[in-house]
Amino acid sequence: MSQASQRARIHLHRGNLSQARHWCEEAVKEARGHDTDQDLIAALGNLGNVCAQLGEYAEAEACYHEVLSLQRRQHNPSTVGETLVNLGNLKADAGQFKTARAYYLEAIDVLQPIEHHRALGLLYNNLALMELATGQPDDAVVYFQRALECHRMVGNELGLANTFSQFGKALLSQGDVQQAERCLNNASEHFIKLGQEPSEAAVLRLLADIYETRRDHVSALRCLERAVQVDTRYNLPEIETDQNRLARLRAQAKESRISSTPPTIKTERPVE
Repeated sequence: MSQASQRARIHLHRGNLSQARHWCEEAVKEARGHDTDQDLIAALGNLGNVCAQLGEYAEAEACYHEVLSLQRRQHNPSTVGETLVNLGNLKADAGQFKTARAYYLEAIDVLQPIEHHRALGLLYNNLALMELATGQPDDAVVYFQRALECHRMVGNELGLANTFSQFGKALLSQGDVQQAERCLNNASEHFIKLGQEPSEAAVLRLLADIYETRRDHVSALRCLERAVQVDTRYNLPEIETDQNRLARLRAQAKESRISSTPPTIKTERPVE
């Protein structure tokens, strides 16, 4: 890895995208002087990813297309498919859903024959999200299910966690509360296993919505108490909202217990 690439990675890790972009461009310049295409493919791919995060879609697309051209020369369907997925993601983020779908479908044609399940899992998940955005919830459900199958095949815990979370949210919006609860509980378990507490808290808020609607105060309180615990540890922006909601639920639960307590019957002893 070149020095420019290392600096780009450091700035990207710190969230300094403008500096990461600069050093990615320097890495591309260095790679163009190399004898092989591999360094240039890596540098262009990184630059495309940073530009995509910055919302510079035209620049990102130019990088991905050059990467795709180089990869096609290498006759490597695995990397070709991954870059087609990147182009699909880029077009979906830009709201160009018809073009995004075309890239996704082409990627499926490339990745399915070689059984690249890791890439297919991410692809199907993103395709499901796009179907939701374009008002096709039934198609989204099918793609979420395919994404889960692919994640399971390769043991992609993070993929499972994210897909269960997004699938559960989609089912909840469609009113399928029972299936949504199952998905969200699965998501929570996987995020716990991965140690990703902020993501776990996001899922717990949705589960609290379900339990609160059912008037299951005990379960809702358990979810929100854990969410507030995570909020406090990571100083998450949801902390005030979660604390207020927790206080309200505690008050409701207390009132419910009081109102459900049967009146005490005072018995009098007979006069002798």
